[in-house]
Amino acid sequence: MKALCFDRFGDADVLYYGEVADPNLKQGEVMVELKAIGLNFADVYRRKGNYHLKGNPPYIAGYEGAGVVINNNGSSKFKIGDRVGFADVPFANAALVAVPETHLIPLPEKITFETAAASLLQGLTAQYLATDSHAVSQGEFVLIHAVAGGVGQLLTQICKLKGATVIGLTSSPEKAAIAHHAGVDEIFLYSENWVEKVINYTKGVHITYDSVGSTLTNSFTATRDTGHVVFYGMSGGDPAPVDPRMLMDTSKTLTGGDLWSYLTSGEERIKRSNQLFEWIIAGQIKLDEPTKFRLSEGADAHRYLESRKSTGKILLIP
Repeated sequence: MKALCFDRFGDADVLYYGEVADPNLKQGEVMVELKAIGLNFADVYRRKGNYHLKGNPPYIAGYEGAGVVINNNGSSKFKIGDRVGFADVPFANAALVAVPETHLIPLPEKITFETAAASLLQGLTAQYLATDSHAVSQGEFVLIHAVAGGVGQLLTQICKLKGATVIGLTSSPEKAAIAHHAGVDEIFLYSENWVEKVINYTKGVHITYDSVGSTLTNSFTATRDTGHVVFYGMSGGDPAPVDPRMLMDTSKTLTGGDLWSYLTSGEERIKRSNQLFEWIIAGQIKLDEPTKFRLSEGADAHRYLESRKSTGKILLIP
């Protein structure tokens, strides 16, 4: 089969489109022929050697995709021809992927391969953040860091769906326009005194979603007493240590967030994906049109992702 590979770590030039052996199916796995593959920053980190990566050279990155079952390996749950997606299966930057049954997500008729590959990873992240890390409710003020990013835009729409007022943080007027399009009520730039502006606008938010890390101390300042901070990413670097005495004195809470803590079974994957798909089918969540590259153009796709010029999802099409 064909795959997007690399033998050493480095910039996008290390990627090449080559022939590799088809996957060997193990007990409990089915073979999926991919139709669309989601490209994520984690794949850039894997290519650079900064993120966990399975296997030996030639390396194949990618964890998110959608396609058709072509060998069900005796499965009683899936049959040949079933349309499926997944959010957490390695070696996805290829024509074929061996997928554990427990990781397969059946696709409703109205969800295309491209929609599934463009929404599962970031959508399931936004879903658990707004329902598990903190159950967003009517009338709350929610502050979202990196609001123009993929998770930020989806999280904004879910919070609005639940009746919250959303305040977003981003780095430029161009990204602010993207966030406004997603439904943000008010937005501030990181170059401004955003903590003061958030407090003046809300008297302190009820919940802050921080994916930057280095901003965590300021996130607590912008959050009202008895409020809640969810820390789920470190795009800006490690946060400063949190003082437990501050938490006690202000009755604020800190929750860590990681998607893999919630995708613990096939049933959980399907239940959470179905809720996400229902929102998409009903038009309550809208996705930007993805930018598509052929899998053979994977190096160009990585360069485009790293350029920060993209606003929607980038897909690789085998």
